[in-house]
Order: sequence, then structure tokens, then C-alpha cells
Amino acid sequence: MQKMLHINPDKCTGCLQCEMACSFENYGVYATAKSRIKVFDFHHTGKKVPYTCTQCDEAWCLHACPVEAITVDKLTGAKVVNETTCVGCKVCTIACPFGTINYVAETGKVQKCDLCGGEPACADACPTGAITFIDANWTGLSKMQQWADKLGNQPSAA
Repeated sequence: MQKMLHINPDKCTGCLQCEMACSFENYGVYATAKSRIKVFDFHHTGKKVPYTCTQCDEAWCLHACPVEAITVDKLTGAKVVNETTCVGCKVCTIACPFGTINYVAETGKVQKCDLCGGEPACADACPTGAITFIDANWTGLSKMQQWADKLGNQPSAA
């Protein structure tokens, strides 16, 4: 069963625990600048939205890489950057329409979410459940439930 990160921005408080957990998991330091997930702060609305690689089925980053440094992890389905193969050309950063692959100047390579090998630190660290790791087939379930509540799950007038 493939799983994926599911993000519910309505539950995000902007605490940055996901960013801290990600940076610690991948670099051994608590530094939001090194995180592979970012929490965007929309000041005009007060909303906070966690955002990271969506692990696209048709991954443009993977197809764009001229040295095949991005491969699919057979266990998790994550598109993973092999740092020893990556030449830092940044073609994948251009190919990604969501801007979730980042160039790291210190290493001269790119980084992106790799789902932490199947145990995403960001989801484990999120205190509100804004980030969860769920069955990939059910990512729309909460939206379906919300629509069902609006349309047909109301008390009857009888």
C-alpha cells in the first residue's frame, strides 16, 4: 500500500515543528532553512500552509534530470535525489511546477522530500494533525466527507 503526505491547512498553526523535524531528520540540526517542507504564511489572510513535494505520479523532475539522479523508491514511491549522482545543474528545479525542489549552495546539489524512507518526520512532529501520512488512495476522503455533510448528512425535517 502506497502512502502519501496529506496536508490540511485548516489545522496548521504555523508552529514550524514540521520544518524543525525535517531539518533534524535530514541534517541533524534544528534549522528551518534546511527543511524540505516549508510553512507559508499568508499574512493577508492569517493562514499558514505546509508545503512540500507531492511525489507526482508523472514526476517532471525525474524525467528532466539529465544524469538520472532522481529515482523512484520502490518501497515508498517517493522520488529520491541521489546526491552522489546529482551534478547540481538545477534542471529539475525548473521542471517542477510546484517549486518543491531546492538547490543547496553548501553542497552544490538539490534536495526534495523523500518521505523519510516511509516514516515522515514532519507528520510525526505535527501536533495538530495538519500533516498526516495516509493511504494514497484516500487523500480526498475528508473533502468527500465535508461535501456529504453539506449536501446530505443533515438532520431530516420529518
